[in-house]
Amino acid sequence: MKIIAFGGSNSQQSINKRLAAYAASLFENAEVEVLDLNDYAMPLFSVDVEKEIGQHEIAKAFLSKIGEADILVISMAENNGNYSVAFKNVFDWSSRIVKDIFQHKPMLLLATSPGGRGGASVLGIAQNLFPRYGGEIKGSFSLPSFNTNFDLEQNKISNPELDQELKNIIKSSF
Repeated sequence: MKIIAFGGSNSQQSINKRLAAYAASLFENAEVEVLDLNDYAMPLFSVDVEKEIGQHEIAKAFLSKIGEADILVISMAENNGNYSVAFKNVFDWSSRIVKDIFQHKPMLLLATSPGGRGGASVLGIAQNLFPRYGGEIKGSFSLPSFNTNFDLEQNKISNPELDQELKNIIKSSF
């Protein structure tokens, strides 16, 4: 089983990428590949740029990676209550190639933030939107107060109750 995981941020220190990588590591007998959105940087999407250059090769490469997955683990970064520009741009370019960019892959959808709501706003947006783009959301989890509840040295959730909640979601949903 192959898992493709990524955080919906282009930050070099992305807490969502860390959470996605940790969650992916909890699946048994899985090969995990963690993507970095910085590898999928493209010009800001517009129909004018698309008309000029056509379908972007980097968006095709992103879709190819999604196609390799048996399971997707995506942790959404929240910027002012919505997707990060980096994720939205990859999403926009990719959706112009194929509408169902998530290719009906089973998905664990996550979010975290330094705040107490743990990216709840962007998680809600993604839960509503992703199924319309081929996302088969099997489970979702929000980690509040990342800096308090995640151990950066051990790369794992440090709050035992929240850690068990995530493990239970994975066990019962996949």
